[in-house]
Amino acid sequence: MIANWIKEARLHAGLSGEALGTKLAFELGTVRGHTKANISHWETEKHSPNLQQMLAIAKVTGKSLPPAIIDGLRGSDPVVLFPGTLRVVVSDNDDTFVQVPMVKLRLSAGVTGFQTEPEHHDGGTVGMRRDWVERKRLNPASLIAILVKGESMEPTLYEDDIVVINTADKKPAAGEVFAVNFEGEPVVKRMQKDGGRWWLASDNPDQRTYYRRACEGDDCLIIGRVVRKESDRI
Repeated sequence: MIANWIKEARLHAGLSGEALGTKLAFELGTVRGHTKANISHWETEKHSPNLQQMLAIAKVTGKSLPPAIIDGLRGSDPVVLFPGTLRVVVSDNDDTFVQVPMVKLRLSAGVTGFQTEPEHHDGGTVGMRRDWVERKRLNPASLIAILVKGESMEPTLYEDDIVVINTADKKPAAGEVFAVNFEGEPVVKRMQKDGGRWWLASDNPDQRTYYRRACEGDDCLIIGRVVRKESDRI
């Protein structure tokens, strides 16, 4: 039903898969993540869009969600309806989910602490199942979520992916991904240890452009370890 509605909505608006992907990227505020392949997968039921993506499709195409889909959503868990999504809408008294704040980091070079300001992106929070948080022995009060910037961590992380950071875990670990205050700028990098020194490494295979940097002294301060990611890419 959802697949048929997406195709009908796209054709109703006279859009190609690529054109619809471009409009969705603009509507959802993402640079990446919505491509012709995404639309094709949704229309052939290889994958399903999440609730926010469906609402965005309705807005950009002018094709309302059919009553049958709306009725099916009532009382349902969006995580079950749309596998892979972390973004959920829950009431304040729903104890099933932990709402992790989406933030922008404000940093200074050589300063251990950091400040945050709200990131008004998809409602400003990321919903994570409380049982998962407890199983990982994470303290919800220590979790924040930020948007990934740049291409240095592709193909592991893409620009505008969301990563959840455990700010209570600042101990460097080889092979793990951390958010770091590097010379006063927030970066997301993989930690490496080589020759007795810690390094910030990128996953992007273009190592000439995204070469590793030594992580030492007050120019490299760990904010926290990345414990989860959310991506619109398939």
